[in-house]
Amino acid sequence: MRIAVLRIGHRLVRDDRVTTHAALVSRAFGAERIYMTGIDQSVKETVASVGKRWGGGFAVEIVDSWKEVARGWKKSGGKIAHLTMYGVNVDDAIEQVRKEESILVIIGAEKVPREAYDMADYNIAVGNQPHSEIAALAVFLDRLHGGRQLRKEFAGGRMRVVPMEKGKKVETL
Repeated sequence: MRIAVLRIGHRLVRDDRVTTHAALVSRAFGAERIYMTGIDQSVKETVASVGKRWGGGFAVEIVDSWKEVARGWKKSGGKIAHLTMYGVNVDDAIEQVRKEESILVIIGAEKVPREAYDMADYNIAVGNQPHSEIAALAVFLDRLHGGRQLRKEFAGGRMRVVPMEKGKKVETL
């Protein structure tokens, strides 16, 4: 399955770290790229640096128009899953989403425009309480992959964590 994430918006200063975390969660939990609006090159550079050290082929694309990305995704035959606390519970929707070949996951940094709800093939809630878009993204991608992405090996990295019950060990490859 082809998976990408589209993050709408960026609140200056407050969101630099959160924006980077949205990209890192997307990468670690099985998406191939994230499209972002309203950010500068620093997020892209940070995530590229992580990829060089830890492997994988993840991409950050800075876009001017989230609508163009969403329309293009749908035009190519892909489906859109918008994560919102107002949607259908993730557990009630995930089996249908797994049948899709190509999913664009929309998350918002700020209030998401009504058009995103209307464009979405799936409006999905990870609970119906206010919480972080990053938490919703992690839970959604975990459910989508059935936990398999947590054991994924990232090719081409120079470093890898050696799992241990106690302590920390990182191998340099």
